[in-house]
Amino acid sequence: MTKSYVVGVDIGGTNTVFGIVDARGTIVATNSLKTQEYGDNAEKFVDHLADKISLLIEENNLRDSVRSVGIGAPNGNYYTGTIDFATNMAWKKSLPIVTMLSERLNLPTILTNDAKAAAIGEMTYGVAKGLKDFIMITLGTGVGSGIVVNEKVLYGTDSLAGELGHFIVRRNGRKCGCGRNGCLETYCSASGIVRSAHEFLDARTEPSLLRSIDRDKLTSKDIYEAASRGDAIAIDIFNFTGKILGETLADFVTFSSPEAFVLFGGLAAAGDLLMNPVKEAFQTNLLKVYNPPKLLFSSLPAADSAVLGAAAIAWEAKSEK
Repeated sequence: MTKSYVVGVDIGGTNTVFGIVDARGTIVATNSLKTQEYGDNAEKFVDHLADKISLLIEENNLRDSVRSVGIGAPNGNYYTGTIDFATNMAWKKSLPIVTMLSERLNLPTILTNDAKAAAIGEMTYGVAKGLKDFIMITLGTGVGSGIVVNEKVLYGTDSLAGELGHFIVRRNGRKCGCGRNGCLETYCSASGIVRSAHEFLDARTEPSLLRSIDRDKLTSKDIYEAASRGDAIAIDIFNFTGKILGETLADFVTFSSPEAFVLFGGLAAAGDLLMNPVKEAFQTNLLKVYNPPKLLFSSLPAADSAVLGAAAIAWEAKSEK
């Protein structure tokens, strides 16, 4: 029997990465292109993406073995196959990428948003394998999420269910890019923790390693490194961030009672600096009728996780054909 493969495509505002993946989650070949280089010319971007995917398939002699394509993208709509007005994309329109790419490649193609793809990837290849109910939380530049209920990703009526990054954690709090105030993303993302640093540095007068860094160049990594060296303000920033995240995870339990939360992204890599206050706030605020969900970390390699997540949904496209 011929071994089967799929193509996973991760579309980001800066780069698009794609790879050929087997059923065990082994990436056999990858390539990429610069999303930004195409500006608002979405058609040219899709043409070049299709050409590069075809070339990768041919170079690996897999023309008859690749079965389908999965795409993870910001604002990717599972139902319509469109990327809808993604704020970090240069094209400001609804792009019917599933139709465009499937026509160019002559392969079944499926799309979802990047955080939901991460959840499916974790369920297929990672630490959530075997879990029926869990919530994936991605802590990157923003906060993304994918909710899995009874082994199925929750999409809702419009494919937009589970945007937990825009769950309001502080009424009339920080302004969010979505237009509302106080969203989780404004506090517990990499950009959110930098905003906290600015507020802490303005409100306090004691010395800090963070004061030697250009305010406009301060990053979440800088805050982590300062906290690791015992900087009191940096440690308090992590305590503040972890408390908000822990409180919010406890609230999330009430609507789907998951077996676990799976955390992924650069901020999650802060380890105990973040997780100790998360666990304390989570345990304090969890409604006692619930069995405490596990707090797990993604087991997928950071460099491969997005492609594996997109590849995982491609098997679903194959099964539907």
